[in-house]
Amino acid sequence: MQQTVKQLVNEGRLEFVNGGWCMSDEATTHYSAVIDQMTMGLRFLNETFGACGRPRVAWHIDPFGHAREHASMFAQMGYDGFFFGRLDYQDRDRRMMAKEQELLWRASESLTPPVADLFTGILPNGYNPPPGFCWDQSCDDPPIRDDPDLEDYNVDDVVRRFLAIANRQSLVYKTNHIIMTMGSDFQYENANLWYKNLDKLIHYVNAQQANGDKVNVLYSTPSCYLQELHRANLTWALKTDDFFPYADDAHDFWTGYFTSRPALKRYERISNSNLQTCNQLEVLGGPDSRKGPFGEGDSQTMKKAMAVAQHHDAVSGTEKQHVANDYARRLANGWQHCQALVSNSLAALSGSSAKRIYCDNLNISVCPLTESSKKFSVNVYNPLARPVTWPVRLPVNGTAYVVSDANGKTVDCQVVPVSAATREVRRNRGSAVNELVFEVQAPPLGFTTYSVSLLKDGPPPASTKHRTPTAIQNKFLRVTFDPDTGLLSSLSNLETKQTIKLTQNFYWYNASDGNNSESIQPSGAYIFRPNSSTPFIISKTAKTESIQTSAVQEVRQWFSPWVSQVVRLYTESRALELEWTVGPVPIDDDLGKEVITRLDTSIETSQYFYTDSNGREVLQRKTDFRPTWNLKQSEPIAGNYYPINSRAFIKDDNDQLTVVTDRSQGGGSIYNGSLEIMLHRRLLYDDVRGVAEPLNETSKIFPEGLVVRGRLLLSLDRPPSAADAHRPLAQEVVLQPLLTFTDGDLHPNTQLEFSGLQAALPPAVHLLTLTQWDKDSVLVRLEHQFQSGESKVNSQPVTVNLQKMFSTLEVLGVSELNLSANQWKDEMTRLQWTPQTEERPLLKTFEDPSVWEVTLRPMEIRTFLLRVSLR
Repeated sequence: MQQTVKQLVNEGRLEFVNGGWCMSDEATTHYSAVIDQMTMGLRFLNETFGACGRPRVAWHIDPFGHAREHASMFAQMGYDGFFFGRLDYQDRDRRMMAKEQELLWRASESLTPPVADLFTGILPNGYNPPPGFCWDQSCDDPPIRDDPDLEDYNVDDVVRRFLAIANRQSLVYKTNHIIMTMGSDFQYENANLWYKNLDKLIHYVNAQQANGDKVNVLYSTPSCYLQELHRANLTWALKTDDFFPYADDAHDFWTGYFTSRPALKRYERISNSNLQTCNQLEVLGGPDSRKGPFGEGDSQTMKKAMAVAQHHDAVSGTEKQHVANDYARRLANGWQHCQALVSNSLAALSGSSAKRIYCDNLNISVCPLTESSKKFSVNVYNPLARPVTWPVRLPVNGTAYVVSDANGKTVDCQVVPVSAATREVRRNRGSAVNELVFEVQAPPLGFTTYSVSLLKDGPPPASTKHRTPTAIQNKFLRVTFDPDTGLLSSLSNLETKQTIKLTQNFYWYNASDGNNSESIQPSGAYIFRPNSSTPFIISKTAKTESIQTSAVQEVRQWFSPWVSQVVRLYTESRALELEWTVGPVPIDDDLGKEVITRLDTSIETSQYFYTDSNGREVLQRKTDFRPTWNLKQSEPIAGNYYPINSRAFIKDDNDQLTVVTDRSQGGGSIYNGSLEIMLHRRLLYDDVRGVAEPLNETSKIFPEGLVVRGRLLLSLDRPPSAADAHRPLAQEVVLQPLLTFTDGDLHPNTQLEFSGLQAALPPAVHLLTLTQWDKDSVLVRLEHQFQSGESKVNSQPVTVNLQKMFSTLEVLGVSELNLSANQWKDEMTRLQWTPQTEERPLLKTFEDPSVWEVTLRPMEIRTFLLRVSLR
């Protein structure tokens, strides 16, 4: 069977499309995880089938809306074209009229065309056959009965219907070649039935050519079809925005899944950070990381779990509950395998094989070691290629501690009481009454070690004041509160001397339930359909208590028994942290709820706001507007929601407020100067799009409904320099330091600090990938993390020397690959297409200064295979 399949692939009769480990979601995925999962799937095809198995066509027939960054990535992976099934019903109607269902998508404002240009085709029937032509055993359409003696002989009827469909379809596509998908979701169970009928269909339709009919039917593949479109040598409509939001009818906007299952979305993001750390330490620690004192380390299990979690019914939140549980279980299992590798690597690099403890529940102040130990050390590994300052909060029961850095210098630390909200969500999983707070500084691509000793069990920690302070501030930011309501009232950047009015509160939309009428579309895992455009406020005031210490200042706010928040400012932070806790969302009133937080400011936005695309380039949005067609807005809230993967912002000429998120969420700017983000959803009805159960999450620990906690980071800047703050901040949230703990005293010869780099990379350069490829080579991706024109300082080309990068690796050879690492860069050739509006662009080629020195331009990602040996 394997030989037969290989033969069919080599003959071009069997073709792989897409070729990733899965068909990823486009709204809720982060670009780094998408690149990883595509690399993994395409590597498998390369190693199994060779060059003939390499897909030429990207194929996303089911994702619910399409991101511009995905098109950019596919183009850089060497794909010739991209086909998908779903787009907004109004957009499709216009495109059919204009014959623009096939187009050229220019998917980057920064990369020189045609680097991110991708030919894009919209399939005529989604992923289905034309109506009346489904021939699987689960279908109801009659088979072709071609015996003239049979009473139900139907060849003439089938041929007539097929010709009518083909002719109708030809009127809305541009060339004399049209594509028809056969088979469907859950309708590919009986190949014999399908091909027996398709053989007959082809035979009888083509026989009509003798009577002068012009339709010729043949079996084909997506790349053969694409090749015919290319041979037609036409010009194609150009698109520069994206395909969000997606609606399949006037009241059916698929914008709920941008937020669905927020706990899984966060866990997927944390897992990505852990995987990158695991990959890096496998390289830096060398063979000892895979076999060492902590057993056999393995990154592969985690890679597979993360890859499948990118599926359009995984991180999207549109799966059944037991399937969501399985994705989470796989991620947890993958992390278990990685922990041995991380422990081995850190043992090799530090010279200490003391047991390392992982505390994965620090967000709810649970870590048995720190709660009980009188002396322990904290190893802080930083996966970013530049130094970071990072706040650490450890659950403790003592009231005074001394913390020393790797040089033995004492660092400022403070003990604060654990909040009531945290005690509530822990559900007896930890006993700490206090948290030890201090800021750490970790070297690039390396670790540092802090030692912590209990000083005494008294005096009590910083007292909490129940009066709302009028302000909290550090040297960078000042935040004021309304003493009457307990709510935020303003935010100031002390360095730039700018202040905006800022209030923030929590609300919920009442989800349409569809219970009263079959014509009402209910909210569900996919669809967001509030039954009113006005959300219910949870509380107009917040009960507060405040904590002010030299390490951190906090205002803890309670809005209701199920909504609370900590407004937090660390000493060295240029961003204000809002740590929200929502749940269990009450449903005893039989109302489904979609919970949002809304930031209302004095910024004059004139209906414009900005969201990122898969964590990379930023797109301008406008309320009640689409760049490519005249929108008839039928859902003023849901129809203005967009995916936010890592950041969103609002701005005017003077002020830009940027919100960096810790997971993918949906949001919009419904009012001038306002930005709202959906945090949690609990619904009582299914939205009839395939999940077949309501989005009503519970767990063993929270049988009455899931509690979700997350963070929003707010920065206020002048628009020309805002990216200099939010770009690195977002990367810190995506790739956060990993803390490991060791009990007692460390061995005196332990190396307390290490960096895998000879020097930090420039601010514009992000080390996207460092992973073992095979025995003697590592895969490295370097990325310019700024868009062109985004920053006066950082939107310039930057040159990096690969040979002088790493401290532990000697680089012996270098070869450049395409983005998905399945072709050598100089062998990657793509079909070129001409847009209607201009001449075909000529790609400017830039020379690197030398073989070892690589120059990155704004938004460019370059992928290298380095042959290395450990120094």
